[in-house]
Amino acid sequence: MSIKTQPMSLTINNQQYGPLDVPEGLMMIDFLHEYVALTGSRLGCGQGICHACVAIVDHESGTSEEVRTCITGAHFFNGKKVRTVEGHAKTDDKGEVQLSPVQQAFLEHYSFQCGYCTPGFVNAATLLLERLEKHPIPLADLEAAINGALENHICRCTGYVRYYEAVRDVVMKTPGLIREHA
Repeated sequence: MSIKTQPMSLTINNQQYGPLDVPEGLMMIDFLHEYVALTGSRLGCGQGICHACVAIVDHESGTSEEVRTCITGAHFFNGKKVRTVEGHAKTDDKGEVQLSPVQQAFLEHYSFQCGYCTPGFVNAATLLLERLEKHPIPLADLEAAINGALENHICRCTGYVRYYEAVRDVVMKTPGLIREHA
């Protein structure tokens, strides 16, 4: 018995991959782990419920969205630009890792215990910040915006309050995300 494959090419964290022969029906989480050794996205529930596995897809229109990699086939991502949790931190000229503001805030607020859900929360919070950069909101709408960004993510250690506080802290410390008037 042979497994049918299809060629696939995509960009992950600004690095081009492919064309690679990828089995039909392979889930993206397995592609990330087994084909490109990006293991930061977590397979939590395997049913698309917990969102620990989400990756960010950047569309040509300038919009971005979270996509659950445990229930989405790898070939869906063919030709797309994808960001995983590994793509947020940057290495400076001295070779030192500089965490993203979201990652740094999660550490400062001790937002996670086991950390299994953290990659999904990092991606969700990153997208929220990017949306607010394009379309700042009034301070009165901030709680609803954070809740909306994080509400689908499940933390089995119940770190929700600390995640929320960390995201709120980043938003409040980043100029231009909150506007003065409604």
